[in-house]
Amino acid sequence: MSATNTTQSNDQASRTILLDKVTKHYPGQLKPAVDGLMLEIPAGKIVMLVGPSGCGKTTTLKMINRLIEPTSGRIMLGDEDVTDLDGDKLRRRMGYVIQAGGLFPHMTVAANIAIVPKMLGWSKDAISKRIDELLDLVSLDPALYRDRYPKELSGGQQQRVGVARALAAEPPVLLMDEPFGAVDPITRQRLQDELIRIQEEVQKTIVFVTHDFDEAVKLGDLIVIFGEDGQIVQYDSPERILAQPANDFVADFIGAGAGLKQLTLARVRDVQLADPVTASPGEKGADVLARVQQTNHDYVVITDGRGRPISWLSRRQLSRLDTIDKSKNPDLPLVAEGSTLNDALDAMLASRLGAALVTNRSKALVGMITFDIVMKSINQLRADVQTADDESPVGTNTGSPEVSEVPND
Repeated sequence: MSATNTTQSNDQASRTILLDKVTKHYPGQLKPAVDGLMLEIPAGKIVMLVGPSGCGKTTTLKMINRLIEPTSGRIMLGDEDVTDLDGDKLRRRMGYVIQAGGLFPHMTVAANIAIVPKMLGWSKDAISKRIDELLDLVSLDPALYRDRYPKELSGGQQQRVGVARALAAEPPVLLMDEPFGAVDPITRQRLQDELIRIQEEVQKTIVFVTHDFDEAVKLGDLIVIFGEDGQIVQYDSPERILAQPANDFVADFIGAGAGLKQLTLARVRDVQLADPVTASPGEKGADVLARVQQTNHDYVVITDGRGRPISWLSRRQLSRLDTIDKSKNPDLPLVAEGSTLNDALDAMLASRLGAALVTNRSKALVGMITFDIVMKSINQLRADVQTADDESPVGTNTGSPEVSEVPND
């Protein structure tokens, strides 16, 4: 992605992570925090670690980059045993994101992102180019945000910069420790959508700790559920875990409404969207109103020169306008193509319009999703789940998913 020296190129591809009989025993504690853990994390996948407090999920994450040193066992990155490597050098090869981004407050956004590339000896031109690439990737305009300080950013913006910094040196692995836990629900949803979009582009191996099972279902290709004793209770895809919980502990952890959680598995891109009426700034209000009146729509979406929605006007608003202006509505109900149907419902309920606008990776309008579309999808999901329950035997997977052949002790 960036012009860097050739010594980094072999480390940029995503890697499989293997924890081989890894144990962590803290002094003074009778039981180990993690005991003989066997876990394989496939390359290029998002694997979510969930479980009750004190179950060892954060300890497991931090042992991967050796912020916490394992008491025994091996940690493999691809075919390389990293257990005996220098810890600081290892961490420079892994992105790490925590709550609020963990930014240095006395450094600008650009300086924060540049930390690891500077340590690795990148040239100034390569670093500058990489900063702009990453700010674009996390949907922050480099011209506006490069020279700002963390205190001048919202919580969501700080978190985006934290992700950009973690990706700066193009690491094969990204570790995320409850990164979205400190932001409000709407910002959290947008950050989740952003991570999904980013992963589609960068395809890193991502290990993500969360206490929120709904977040795990939305983001994870695979989910590891830890029990109270620090053992893996189930490791599988979100679909399989929801349909076939391994035992009562998993069923209780999922909680009530497992069927409704299927909404978190369905993406907006998978449904047939409606086509809204659109217009551009500079058009006459009367002309646009006449166009709307020829349809059964009550609203028109105003888009900018790049096709991005900037406002959503009713027939009454149009009737009062001589010319459509360029003013932006910051509260538009927007969802990405990678958003879940659950997110789409939330956006519709918040807007009170009974619909939400759908945008692509470039933030351009691609369609509109309505309550009727979501309800149709819910009915289809229910039918699909019922068919799967009727046809599939109940099974458990407490070690590794089907993509892995590593057993669990």
